[in-house]
Amino acid sequence: MKGLLQTPGVQIVGPALPGFETILTDDALAFVAQLERRFRDRRAAILAARVERQASFDAGERPDFLEATDHIRTSEWSVAPAPADLVDRRVEITGPVDRKMIINGLNSGACVFMADFEDASAPTFANMVEGQINLRDAVAGTIEFTNARGKKYQLNENPAVLMVRPRGWHLDERHVLVDGQPVSASIFDFALFLFHNAEALIARGSGPYFYLPKLEGHQEARLWNEIFVIAQEALGIEIGTIKATVLIETITAAFEMEEILFELRSHSVGLNCGRWDYIFSVIKKFRNDPGFVMPDRSVVTMKSHFLEAYSLLLIQTCHRRGAHAMGGMAAQIPIKHDRKKNGQAVLKVIEDKEREALNGHDGTWVAHPGLIPLARSIFDDHLLGPNQLDVSLSTLTITAEDLLKTPSPDGGITENGLRTNLRVGVQYLAAWLCGSGCVPLNSLMEDAATAEISRAQVWQWVRHDNGVLDDGRNIDLPMVETVLAEETERIKSAMSPEEFADGRVADAAALFARLIADDNFADFLTLPAYEIL
Repeated sequence: MKGLLQTPGVQIVGPALPGFETILTDDALAFVAQLERRFRDRRAAILAARVERQASFDAGERPDFLEATDHIRTSEWSVAPAPADLVDRRVEITGPVDRKMIINGLNSGACVFMADFEDASAPTFANMVEGQINLRDAVAGTIEFTNARGKKYQLNENPAVLMVRPRGWHLDERHVLVDGQPVSASIFDFALFLFHNAEALIARGSGPYFYLPKLEGHQEARLWNEIFVIAQEALGIEIGTIKATVLIETITAAFEMEEILFELRSHSVGLNCGRWDYIFSVIKKFRNDPGFVMPDRSVVTMKSHFLEAYSLLLIQTCHRRGAHAMGGMAAQIPIKHDRKKNGQAVLKVIEDKEREALNGHDGTWVAHPGLIPLARSIFDDHLLGPNQLDVSLSTLTITAEDLLKTPSPDGGITENGLRTNLRVGVQYLAAWLCGSGCVPLNSLMEDAATAEISRAQVWQWVRHDNGVLDDGRNIDLPMVETVLAEETERIKSAMSPEEFADGRVADAAALFARLIADDNFADFLTLPAYEIL
């Protein structure tokens, strides 16, 4: 790629494909390198602090609201007002950053489309850079796509507002080196999008808007805020133009929601209930405590005490500070071939979205465009204006005990639940290794978060005495290995030999088995998977 090695200290070690030179320009890479060099040590310190805190949880410590920041929680302040195009966010849809999905997401009829470089995208270098090309073209309004059958896709006149989710702090972009070290994937994704699109977005009355994933506390939010400030100064953008919504998808962040908003108060437009990653986080953080063993994933719903408390606290916190409180994901996919099952799925979505709207959420997420009219109609029925910032929940009291009160596993772990976890985990991981991060399985849109729950639950069931099936059988490693082999064979039987080999199912099953057998719990399955992607 001509010119890519002209940026001092920056080396591209990924494959060069047509068009990459328009994104990986010298000026863009210099901007990436500027942010990486300035904040590399801070990011490393944050990742080290995560390890240290996990060791305290392994030793039996439990999180609580921070005494040191009590003054933030008890004083009066608010976040900056939301820009006009983010005042109404009643339905948002998310998806990967491939060309067709971006067009469909922006044309979906949702208020916001979140283009996801993280859990919905497998981080091949091609996916990540082509995603930047696709978003640049979407912002310019020139994005088009024609499929193999000649069907053409292009933007409608009134597309959804675009938000972008960069990858989390724990991830590297190993194909780009700054001074010989892999660049932070968070900085890489954020900096390239901002550099190439901020001017065009601002010119049309919008702005560079982001979703921030996997934060574990307010210090991590402070780091993002400092990056925002430096990036805006470097590009000559008014401070506060960048807007961000933080996904509260870790149990530690739930105890620091006020502080997270405070750190980002010039840039914040809300918090979101990242429910699937949140469940995974609870299992991961307290993996060594049998008191946090949970039943089948399918019965750990938002009616569970710890999840309901988290959702209500998020609403109360956001509205007190003038920020949007976004609800969680409806992962259901319309089941066209089975009217009865589709009806049952629709009822679950209705129940979930009515709960969110009645509780006071300002909007919600869906995974499939077919659910947008349903979700919108429910929020239309309950919202008297563009949002519900006036719903204060001021008399609500949520304690640390509420946030940690998980459902008992007694009688709720089934063989079907075990098989589902193993099968979904392998199928998702196989698709991820083939370059797809958003996979329809069993009429649900699965991403990395749900695969993580599947993996974490099985790991935990194997290691605790209350990891027992409802028929009384202990879940141990030999049982898991047997069931995993059976489920892998079941996946194989539905594929041709060529599909099985090309689909990397064997690689996925081997990695999944290794992660479950290893007594050292891997923080994210995508980390070892990235090594063999």
